[in-house]
Amino acid sequence: MDTSEFTDFAKAVIDFVADYVDNIRDRNVLPDVEPGYLIKALPKEMPEKSEKWQEIMKDIEQYIMPGITHWNSPFFHAYFPTGNSLPSLVADIMSSAIGAVGFSWITSPAYTELEMVMCDWLARLLHLPEDFLFCKNENGGGIIQGSASECTFVCLLAAKDYATRRVKNLYPELDEDQIKSKLVAYTSNQSNSSVEKAGLLGSVPMRLLSVNDKHSLRGETLKKAIEEDLEKGLIPCYVVATLGTTNICAFDNLEELGPICKKYNVWLHVDAAYAGGSFVCPEYRYLLAGVEYVDSFNVNAHKWLLINFDASIMWVKDSRRLIEAFSVSRTYLPLDKKIVADYRHWQISLGRRFRSLKMWFVFRIYGAEGLQRHIRHTIRLAHVFEEYVRSDDRFEIVAEVCMAIVCFRLKGDESLTKKLLDRLQARRRIYLVAGSYENKVIARFVICSRLCTEEDIAVSWNEINSQTTEILQEELCKEKIHDATKLPNDIATRIADLNLNTKEISQKIS
Repeated sequence: MDTSEFTDFAKAVIDFVADYVDNIRDRNVLPDVEPGYLIKALPKEMPEKSEKWQEIMKDIEQYIMPGITHWNSPFFHAYFPTGNSLPSLVADIMSSAIGAVGFSWITSPAYTELEMVMCDWLARLLHLPEDFLFCKNENGGGIIQGSASECTFVCLLAAKDYATRRVKNLYPELDEDQIKSKLVAYTSNQSNSSVEKAGLLGSVPMRLLSVNDKHSLRGETLKKAIEEDLEKGLIPCYVVATLGTTNICAFDNLEELGPICKKYNVWLHVDAAYAGGSFVCPEYRYLLAGVEYVDSFNVNAHKWLLINFDASIMWVKDSRRLIEAFSVSRTYLPLDKKIVADYRHWQISLGRRFRSLKMWFVFRIYGAEGLQRHIRHTIRLAHVFEEYVRSDDRFEIVAEVCMAIVCFRLKGDESLTKKLLDRLQARRRIYLVAGSYENKVIARFVICSRLCTEEDIAVSWNEINSQTTEILQEELCKEKIHDATKLPNDIATRIADLNLNTKEISQKIS
């Protein structure tokens, strides 16, 4: 492909992206394909000779787009937001064009240093403790990981190594494998599945602790669990607290958990993947109470902060614990200068992409005010939807509306809520997913798309309302049919009883 052809191809792709964003409302949010559709449609082998880019663009619409779930559609209300904005998309294009693999400072100094600056910018905006900033703590700072799952796992591995070293120093006669076999970690039973998975991957049992009536993990529960395990000869090493749980966006109590972790020398990690984005707004920072006790903190900028996947920011107070756990030296990987972070020792992979560029673009074009306006807008839309639900006595709100998540259900048997979710998914016009609350199935309605408006909320509510009406009418018809068949059965039973009594009387007379 020569330069002119490449330029035409690039322009066609940019036009496609712009049209896609502008017309995303015209597409059903969920695809209408069966598993294996693309495997059957595409050739079994790559082409021998080059193909025209025009053919590729045709095939994008014919084969790829039918199998896409449109996460940035204003009718996508499932899971959590996936960050997206034009500045972020443009930065990703530029990052891909540069294409360096930033495993050390010299491989592209801007990769490392811009990331350090962006992590400090965001930490300041969120009002995290200064110990998490490069510019305030020579051993602190942040890193962009791929996901909250990675952050939780990396910190668990570092906590495991730190606890093993600590116990080994206290009791040199103990074998390291023996120490590791006694390590135990804790989280609430409302935490994300990735937390439990981190325990599996790291070979550290992850105890799922009960929560209070607000679905919050409290200090007394953690203290009791730790003391029970100490009595058994186990070694507590890691606690994951959640600020904004997956089901209903509940918040664990850091003010109570923190002092307990400090007392027992346990690493405290915070998963604030979704709700952490709200802390750019001063009115939500009260939810950070107790953050001064935290050893590591995670926010997914790719959820609520207009930055497209992947950009999960992880801050630590003492990066030496990461370096001690993950450092491997080679002659082709010289030690970087002390004034900068040597990120290859802060993560699982060696190489890394230029993810900080999209943070830089978004933060500069939107500014703090723009990010705050976006957060407040989506939260306001959630309360618009809440009012729709509360105005209809067929529904109930099952938990206090928090951030931009509304959890609701149809009153009555929980099968009704299941039917509603199934019906909505089958129609593919809006997308919600199920959650659970006090052992009941609930529907989670999340404001996800930056494109979402009050008019879009009205469209989504009308879809929910109309499908609910159909489901309840069907249930009413079933009840009427049941009642209609019930009377003849009752009559038959009474006749049978009468016949039996008549037979008994006849026998007695004879």
